[in-house]
Amino acid sequence: MSTAAHPWYAERVPLGRSRVTVSRIGLGTAPLGGLYSAVGGRDATGTLEAAWAAGIRYFDTAPHYGAGLAERRLGAFLTGLGTARAECTVSTKVGRLLVPGESAPGDEAFHGDPDLVRIRDYSADGVYRSLAESLERSGLDAFDIVLIHDPDDHWKEALTGAYPALARLRAEGAVRAIGVGMNQTAMLTRFVTETDLDCVLVAGRYSLLDRSAAEELLPACAERKVGVLVGGVFNSGILANLAPDATFDYTPASEAVRRHALALGERCAAHGVALAAAALRFPLRHPAVTGVVVGARSSQEITVNVAHAGATIPEELWADLDALDGERDGS
Repeated sequence: MSTAAHPWYAERVPLGRSRVTVSRIGLGTAPLGGLYSAVGGRDATGTLEAAWAAGIRYFDTAPHYGAGLAERRLGAFLTGLGTARAECTVSTKVGRLLVPGESAPGDEAFHGDPDLVRIRDYSADGVYRSLAESLERSGLDAFDIVLIHDPDDHWKEALTGAYPALARLRAEGAVRAIGVGMNQTAMLTRFVTETDLDCVLVAGRYSLLDRSAAEELLPACAERKVGVLVGGVFNSGILANLAPDATFDYTPASEAVRRHALALGERCAAHGVALAAAALRFPLRHPAVTGVVVGARSSQEITVNVAHAGATIPEELWADLDALDGERDGS
């Protein structure tokens, strides 16, 4: 088949030591669960169709995303592919169970199912129940990867409950790879060094604005051959849109962050490259990083992301951005 049919970001690469492969760019489905604002069913389907047509074959979801809405939408799309479902890799998460209850639009930033609320549960029984319910919601017969989701305040329970349960499911062949997904690096590093993970999903901590994952997490993953998936490459918005009301890590960006983002944008513009393109491609420069997970809520956003992925980025720009980061750190 032609090179056009197989863009570089559609390349399938091994995820750590597991036998699972993922495309270099995956689709995060939080927006399809109504993150920040509701997304209609037709738009959600169009987004998934555009991602598939573009060659994306890794999809990440979670019960948290729209209180099950993202899982339902992704599952319906993948089921509709028939035998082509076997071409893609899917991850979901455990740690939040969904129970009946009333929620208001925008609860926990999502506009999803108003009749379900989330409760944290990182016990072994919670893992089994969560995964069974995710399979039922999605209509899928299995998930390839299962991640412990945001155990920030639940280290002990996640270590002694959720992790052994996932390790057991992996040993039994019920899941193919296991990992942890978080917005911080310290606990992810502990999981990497104290357990036998296949992968981590680190959000917002290896970006043009925050390279903290490079200090301990990425070296630990490289040493132990743990796959690294990087999410939050736009730090929740500012690296995709330098608007006055831009957000950084889900809150209004501080003046210092805005100034640095503007400086990054100026360096990119000097080389004729969009800041968002550099932000999307940046994590993949690190040899420990397996792939990048980028969210989208419309087919138009898929088109933009794919264009950014295909942008030509000169090495001189990376050198400029590295130098700018060094100046920021005072080195």
